[in-house]
Amino acid sequence: MTVLPRFSPLLGKARVIPVITLDRVEDAVPLARALQAGGIDVVEVTLRTDAALRGCEAIARECPDLVLGIGTVLTASQIGEARDAGAHFLVTPGTSEKLGHAVAASGIPCLPGAATVSEMVALMEMGFHELKFFPAEAAGGVDYLKSVAGPLGDLRFCPTGGISPANAGTYLALGNVLCIGGSWMVPKAAISAGHWDEITALARAAAALGQ
Repeated sequence: MTVLPRFSPLLGKARVIPVITLDRVEDAVPLARALQAGGIDVVEVTLRTDAALRGCEAIARECPDLVLGIGTVLTASQIGEARDAGAHFLVTPGTSEKLGHAVAASGIPCLPGAATVSEMVALMEMGFHELKFFPAEAAGGVDYLKSVAGPLGDLRFCPTGGISPANAGTYLALGNVLCIGGSWMVPKAAISAGHWDEITALARAAAALGQ
C-alpha cells in the first residue's frame, strides 16, 4: 500500500482548526495573527470565495509560522493553485476516486473528506489514514464515529460540520478523533468589523479544548 504524507505531524498543541471563509483579502493577515495570539497555530481557509487564494498567499508570506491548510478542494487544478498559494495541507469536503489519486500524487498532506464507511474504505485503499468526517453532525456525529471505530480502527478523523463549543468536547474525547474543525471562533460579523480582540478571545477558548 502506498505510504502518503500525513497531516498529524503538522498539528500543533491545539486540536481545534478554524475553518475560515475570507470575503476580503485585507482581512487575511490580521485574522491569522488574531488566531495565533489566541494559541491557534493551524488553520483551514476554504476555496469558497474569490479572495481565498490571494488571502492564503498573504498569510503564507506574513505569517510563515502558521500551518496553513486550504480546503474545499474539489479539482486537480485547485491542488496546484493551493500549493502555489502556500498550503501546508489540503482538505476536501468529499473525495472522488479521481480527486483522491490526484491529491495522493501531489505529495501534500491531506485530510480527504468522507461520510460513509464505503468512502472511508476506498480512501484507506489509496493509502489515507487521516480523514475529514463531513458533514459530521448531519452524517451521524459522535455515535457514527463510535460505530466505525471497531472495524476501521486504523483511521483517525477530523470531524467538521455542525461542531460547536457545546459538542466539541464530546468529539475530542473519542479515541479516533485527531482534531475537529469549526467556524465559531471566526464569526463573520467580527471579521467584517475588525474585532480582532474578540477573535483572539474565542481562539484562546477553542485552543484550550482537548488539552
